[in-house]
Amino acid sequence: MSEASCSILYNGERLTGAVNQPLIDFLQLQGKKLPHVCYHPALPPLKSCDVCWAEADGEKVRGCTLSTRDGLVVNSQNEMMQAAQQEGMDRLLQRHELYCTVCEHNTADCTLHDTVADMHIPIQYYPYERKPAEKDTSNPFYTYDPDQCILCGRCVEACQNVEVNETLSIDYQSPHPRVLWDGGTKIAGSSCVSCGHCVTVCPCNALLEKTMQPDSGPFTAMEPDLKRPLIDFVKSLEPSIGMEPITGVSLIDNAMRQAEIKRTKTVCTYCGVGCSFEIWTRDRHIMKIQPVAEAPANGISTCIKGKFGWDFVNSPHRLTTPLIRENGQFRPASWDEALQRVAEGLRNVERRHGGNAIGFIGSSKASNEEAYLTQKIARLIFKTNNVDNSSRYCQNPATEGLFRTVGYGGDAGTIRDLQKADLIITLGSNLAENHPVIAAHIKQSHKHQGQKLMVVDPRRHEMADRADCFLRIRPGTDMVWASAMAKYAFEQGYADLPFLEQRVNHVEEYKASLAPFTLEFASAVTGLSVDELQEAAELIGRAESVCILWAMGITQHSHGADTNTALSNLLLVTGNYGRPGTGGYPMRGHNNVQGASDFGCLSNVYPGYEKVSDPSSREKWARAWHVSPESLSDKPGADNFLMVQHAHEGTIRAMYVIGEETAFSDADSTKVHEAFSQLEFMVVQDIFMSRTAEFADVVLPGCPSVEKEGTFVNTERRIQHFSPALKPLGDSRPDWAILTDVAARLGHHWHYPNPGAIMAEAAGIAEIFSGVSYENLVGWQSQIWPVTPDGKSTPLLYTDRFHFPDGKARLYPLSWQPPMEEANDDYDLLLNNGRMLEHFQSTNQTGQGGRIMSLSPNWFVEISPELAAERQLSEGEWVSLRSRRGNIEVPVVVTSRVAGNVLFIPIHHGKEGINSLTGDHHDPDVNTPAYKEIAVKMTRIGRHPQPNPLPTHNFRYGQRTPVSHLAVEEKWQQQGYREPPEHSDHPEKY
Repeated sequence: MSEASCSILYNGERLTGAVNQPLIDFLQLQGKKLPHVCYHPALPPLKSCDVCWAEADGEKVRGCTLSTRDGLVVNSQNEMMQAAQQEGMDRLLQRHELYCTVCEHNTADCTLHDTVADMHIPIQYYPYERKPAEKDTSNPFYTYDPDQCILCGRCVEACQNVEVNETLSIDYQSPHPRVLWDGGTKIAGSSCVSCGHCVTVCPCNALLEKTMQPDSGPFTAMEPDLKRPLIDFVKSLEPSIGMEPITGVSLIDNAMRQAEIKRTKTVCTYCGVGCSFEIWTRDRHIMKIQPVAEAPANGISTCIKGKFGWDFVNSPHRLTTPLIRENGQFRPASWDEALQRVAEGLRNVERRHGGNAIGFIGSSKASNEEAYLTQKIARLIFKTNNVDNSSRYCQNPATEGLFRTVGYGGDAGTIRDLQKADLIITLGSNLAENHPVIAAHIKQSHKHQGQKLMVVDPRRHEMADRADCFLRIRPGTDMVWASAMAKYAFEQGYADLPFLEQRVNHVEEYKASLAPFTLEFASAVTGLSVDELQEAAELIGRAESVCILWAMGITQHSHGADTNTALSNLLLVTGNYGRPGTGGYPMRGHNNVQGASDFGCLSNVYPGYEKVSDPSSREKWARAWHVSPESLSDKPGADNFLMVQHAHEGTIRAMYVIGEETAFSDADSTKVHEAFSQLEFMVVQDIFMSRTAEFADVVLPGCPSVEKEGTFVNTERRIQHFSPALKPLGDSRPDWAILTDVAARLGHHWHYPNPGAIMAEAAGIAEIFSGVSYENLVGWQSQIWPVTPDGKSTPLLYTDRFHFPDGKARLYPLSWQPPMEEANDDYDLLLNNGRMLEHFQSTNQTGQGGRIMSLSPNWFVEISPELAAERQLSEGEWVSLRSRRGNIEVPVVVTSRVAGNVLFIPIHHGKEGINSLTGDHHDPDVNTPAYKEIAVKMTRIGRHPQPNPLPTHNFRYGQRTPVSHLAVEEKWQQQGYREPPEHSDHPEKY
């Protein structure tokens, strides 16, 4: 027997399997069952349901607390254990009506129903009594029915200690215990962020998605005035006919539903965390998102958008047929006509001006395969490297900083690896709102494992509130902070000198470059005190392992690449690469912004970051594509930023934009719109008539991810496969099929039968994907690049060598350069900006259906209480914000989230949006616009105040109620509690 195996005796039968495995899971794998309700494999034992009683080595215990070990003897079927199990279930049923045939949750996903059926309980001991509380429907996405709640506490544990939002609790002292939100009885207005984790783990229908109501089954959609009497009638029959006939009917009903429900594995279409889950559909109705423990990035965790943000899929505003502009108006067209118009339009521009007069913007939301085809059309057919994606506007500075220092443009390790760090540092990242599932992992480690958290940010947000050290830094000065931390490490003996000597180049040159970065200089530049800086430096220096996470608060500055480089330098100085719990983690904002870059939608590299200027790379790709190397351009092309500039100047004459809201998202939108208006020909491929599509000559209707097949790469370099859950809506088509058809119209018949063939081609050429295949991505499998030819992933980079020819990292000397735009006497305030948890980019997706939009429907600007007092502004008053480029009008929200002369505005709202204020000043190294550098003047305007610009039911007004665990012992300690199999005088409480 191997060390990983053991043998146990269960009800007299010898079973062999994994050692130290939860007994309930062990038995399930063996085809055995121990009755249970509160146990969930993704949660610790809750011991709350009193159903899973068993005798272990002669002692009566709750079976959920047992793990397997060699020689364990368990008996769950003797008379006392069965009596205890039934008493526990009877107490649950006294709190739950069990009207399964007319219940929306009777879908083989109800632990309570399934356990009752397995136990064959003949009759309910305690008569059911309705509770005084009404069903709470105040949340847009889910409901809570106290009348069905069995007080198992799964939701509390998930909220408190897995998601760590710390909203839910149970007061066992109450005469009628129920789940509470911030200690109260209403979901709306509490700190609930609608992550849906509580709904996912609920073992009955107490917490239920609104999309599952009311017609999930044949008998569930009846009117309440019919359903209620029917339930009462059936309950009245139970004492005479017993429970089993009623349970039998529900089992038949369950089986009928299964034939109609389709469960499809998909990958989230929003941020770069890369959550995967099942999407449950019936016809075109999306019933719910169901996370599974096997999902590699998220397990059962989700956020509001991943769990509930799918109303856009069936929106009546979806593009469902091609459109062609004629006489200033769009008219529907056939695919044949539209594709012919695209081919002719692009070829005409090429004939008159050459291929370099055409620019291609690939989508950071489309698949890897679609990114690959986009760059292949540009490079092979039009012989131009004018191809890019939206990473130019968020992540290219991070990639450049990593290229300079360690060699790969991706996260150093995995999401799970972050939990192994002694210290997590986040900079310019509102992690809990922008990457909430990653934030949940860090909050878990911080709350329960003693992990330290440092937050460096101009704005106070949830992670700042939780931090052991919060540094409210002056915007745009993080490079000085990081360099001062590195200098301090050298001076105070915290630099890892053996690591530097063995694995890093340019150490002395870099060390000399740090001379200006004293703590005093850093204090003067950053606005932080010397004591604050020293505290931070000591935390970093003393930590055994450090991970640094950063996002657009770092990258979207005029010298963002330098700041990203400084952060990686700091990690190298302290030896924080190549070990578990170390490394740099630039957080990716879109679901496939990493993959779009990985698979070649960049102006200077082929897929796999092989340079177009390198003759050997160009020869390899030419050979694979069956053309001569001379036919592929050796000159880096125009990126997103330059394409717009060149279109404005008239040297780019045509553009093909796929799934990007460029007209809304690009800086200096006035100039962008002028540039697009001057193009001779423009194609936009999208799922909605976006602001960008309004400038197009041809609009092609693509598909969202749930209507096609492909792969995405998440922030941790993890490649995951997704399958179609629905057929394309109307006459829309998968983007890979559209691009293949466009290529054919241009004379290149590639004949890809499916996306797997596209991936096979890319993996057969690009070295870092050499072992990637759909066969290795089946189900919940994933691969993390670089992938070796035999399919082996690389979860943790740099364990043996860095990605340079000599295997050594490179410290990169820097000098401080201040932001290109700062406040002055005329424009005296700085306008910071960023994302909100509930929204995504221009709200083209999250704005559909109204549910997400109801949480924060208005645009607003956050101002500090001190600034509000100085300017005599009250909540809801309207102000004009004027930059050097434009002007917007918004109401104010007065909040301590911001301080001093720094404002904050969400990027999602407004017809022209925040980019009517931004300029074209940019990082000269990577051409990323300095979105975060906006100096404005603020003036009160005479409009009627906006009541509650941020609605009072928004979660930001909530007050969390943290607890360390589900306090089930409070139930046991009450005077009336009796341990089963004894009966209880108050089963509604126990």
